[in-house]
Amino acid sequence: MSWFKKDPLQIISFLSYGTSNHFYHRGRALEDETIDLDQKSLFNLILNTWKRFETDEIKHTKLKITLPNKQVFNTETDKDGYYKFNQSFTGLEHLVNEDGWLTFEVSYNQPNLKRTVQNNNSFNAELLIPNQHSDFGIISDIDDTILHTGVVSVLKWRVLYNTFLKHAQNRIPLEGAAEFYHLLHKGPTGKKANPVFYVSHSPWNLYRYLEFFLRTNNFPKGPILLRSFRNIFKKKTANCKTEKQVEIENILKTYPDFSFILIGDSGERDPDIYLKIVNDYPNRIKAVYLRSVNDKKKIRRVNNLLKHYQNTPVLLVNSSKEATIHAKSNGLIK
Repeated sequence: MSWFKKDPLQIISFLSYGTSNHFYHRGRALEDETIDLDQKSLFNLILNTWKRFETDEIKHTKLKITLPNKQVFNTETDKDGYYKFNQSFTGLEHLVNEDGWLTFEVSYNQPNLKRTVQNNNSFNAELLIPNQHSDFGIISDIDDTILHTGVVSVLKWRVLYNTFLKHAQNRIPLEGAAEFYHLLHKGPTGKKANPVFYVSHSPWNLYRYLEFFLRTNNFPKGPILLRSFRNIFKKKTANCKTEKQVEIENILKTYPDFSFILIGDSGERDPDIYLKIVNDYPNRIKAVYLRSVNDKKKIRRVNNLLKHYQNTPVLLVNSSKEATIHAKSNGLIK
């Protein structure tokens, strides 16, 4: 934020998902801190990190959502500047492109705002409405599944370094990951557009960083679901579901006729979350791929967990190549 004048306003819309009769979209209204994702100097990396977390949110402010058919809906930001629009109405399937994406506009609708708004107060947003004839959906973690973060490093120092002091363009995806995801996205015929959902424990403050990484490294486009920075520090009870588990369950409930492939890693809580999903949603999960991290103790623990799963393929893999071989032999990819 400038000491001499107020920064202009912006709206950051998050890639969301819905159905032909269910519109579910989230985003955040903020002052534009001019985060330049193309700047690579150490100073700019530190500055951008500061800006991501020292946000000037626009709270309790009215917004307007305009669909391509000129239907207009209203929503409002909360105390942290986030907004969520969750409503049922029909005919959305007629507004999507061939890949299932619905493009619409979000704008400020606050009387007497008296602030400069970027983009002439017109911010594009997108929502995925998967084709009902999709083969399956793919739900993937990000950290140490497609992007090396170092979650098993001592004191998490590698996580801090990779996330805050490394440019998104210089982050290298795990080998073969993008190619494997595109194969799943296209399915066994190679002609589908199976939906891909990215779910992470990372805070929403890193949304633009992660979206930039996925786009730059040619991963299939898909909704990105993160968590509130405020909730990272909340104490959780033993029976309390993580936001990640809740997000995954919401996806399964939104598409009750879809089966899914789950992809994660063996480093943190993915094995426990994914195996709980397998138990709670029998016959809905086609396969679970857990990328092996460099930690013998964690690998031992996961192997012990996997002994009890015979019906649903749950694999601990060392590379995307291993997952690709299994997926191809089981008719999941071409």
